[in-house]
Amino acid sequence: MIQVTGLCFQVGDFRVSDINLEVAAGEYFVLLGPTGSAKTLLLKCLCGLVRALRGTIRLCGQDVTSLEPRRRGIGYVPQDCGLFPHMDVARNIAFPLRVRGTSYRKALAHVRPLAEALGIEALLDRLPAGLSGGESQKVALARALASRPQLLLLDEPVSALDEPSRKEACSELRRVQRQFGIATIHVCHSTEEALTVGDRAGVLCSGRLIQTDKMDQLVRRPRNEVVAALLHAENLYTGRAKAGDGDSAVVGFAGREIRVPGCHQGEVRFTIRPESVRVLPDGANVANSFRALLTRVDYRGSHWHLEFDGEARVVVYLRPDTVRGGLEVGRHYVVQFPLDAVHVLQE
Repeated sequence: MIQVTGLCFQVGDFRVSDINLEVAAGEYFVLLGPTGSAKTLLLKCLCGLVRALRGTIRLCGQDVTSLEPRRRGIGYVPQDCGLFPHMDVARNIAFPLRVRGTSYRKALAHVRPLAEALGIEALLDRLPAGLSGGESQKVALARALASRPQLLLLDEPVSALDEPSRKEACSELRRVQRQFGIATIHVCHSTEEALTVGDRAGVLCSGRLIQTDKMDQLVRRPRNEVVAALLHAENLYTGRAKAGDGDSAVVGFAGREIRVPGCHQGEVRFTIRPESVRVLPDGANVANSFRALLTRVDYRGSHWHLEFDGEARVVVYLRPDTVRGGLEVGRHYVVQFPLDAVHVLQE
């Protein structure tokens, strides 16, 4: 669908170089990254609002790198929605068609089905000033879809909403994306948001795309500490590795040894997701485990959040349906790091 090869652009003193990215037809791709990593600038370059200095942008095989924005077949929803305050909702949605010479009557015939699909048909006569944040986001999305683009770009589309509204909006975005079957690139900061909507994701940092993968693999197998920190890897450790048996290595950390996948020597950084850590009764004798003191138990709605002190802090997530009986703060337990759940950072 879209192929970005060796893309380079510059805004002021900030330069982005060698961006390579592919998003397939119908795929929902999430672009993650800290503030200032050029996520918004990359979207603007893809849709033609920022000029590329080098590289190519191909959409459905066509080189659109030098085309003006309205000729690229890309729909763009900016973070502030960008609605025209003097136009009612119907005229806002119809705007992309009107600039292409479509009469208002024909444009309106196209607007109504879009508004119905997004549940905003009752808003068509209202001005943007009278809309809620969620309503404005839906209107901006409808306007981006009005010209039937081949690619949809969403710049933090739910950032202005409260938590319950964000979850609802993310579900709605995913539903609409599937209904229209349109390739989508969605910029956000939230791992939970990315997991809700994304098929795949990429992490952009300091103008460099440092890892792309399926969402579950990105969360469980971050390439380096930047990706791990961004995806809230709460269990991140440093140890010294020596050769083990077969395809694993022995790592010493916090006064104990555990095995990690792969052949490693010297200092390594490794991580394990909190939901992958097992909690066993004190005295249990299982591989890749150690004794630790339970120091905290909180219920977070979607999971139980446990913290252990075993010379190193260990965070564990347990599902709400997990039996909590016997888990008491101040008691010792055995925590296990299953070998296949431990991940050694590459960089």
